[in-house]
Amino acid sequence: MIFPIYVYGHPVLRKVAGNIEKDYKDLQQFIADMFETMYDSDGIGLAAPQAGKSVQLFVVDTTSLEDEDPSLKDFKRVFINPLILERTGEITPFNEGCLSIPGIREDVSRESKIRISYYDKDFIFYDEWYDGILSRIIQHEYNHLNGILFTDHLAPLKKRLLRNKLNGISKGKFDVDYKTVLPGKKKGRRE
Repeated sequence: MIFPIYVYGHPVLRKVAGNIEKDYKDLQQFIADMFETMYDSDGIGLAAPQAGKSVQLFVVDTTSLEDEDPSLKDFKRVFINPLILERTGEITPFNEGCLSIPGIREDVSRESKIRISYYDKDFIFYDEWYDGILSRIIQHEYNHLNGILFTDHLAPLKKRLLRNKLNGISKGKFDVDYKTVLPGKKKGRRE
């Protein structure tokens, strides 16, 4: 099943998501649906709040980026109840976008290396280090679980300059090829 993507302004994107228990109902189907939704919207990562579920889970698949960076080949993961334990390395800017904020891309500065603990789809525990683009993607998705959007990392002046565009997104003024849910709405719409 393909979920609609909840867009900027929807309250679910600002909640701190709750932990998932091992017996979470239909967890494997939910994970499969998350990947299907991500692929349908041409994403490389998707957090559960973007699909309207306020739970601590996100998926990442960077296979589509392997031509740009061979180290990204075959990186497909599910992160359940993740916790970033350390952020280190150089703080560097990189142009980011988000399925929940269509049509806006901005440079965001993040640490280049992170240590994260999480459970995979089978509830096996991991404690791993990631750097480079993987670190950035994981931090972006992790932020969604804590009610943080990439635009929150921008300078105040840049946020003010984007205010009209962001307000437009919350009113449906954007064009995408995937289903979306606007603030105050419960049903998805196809652009």
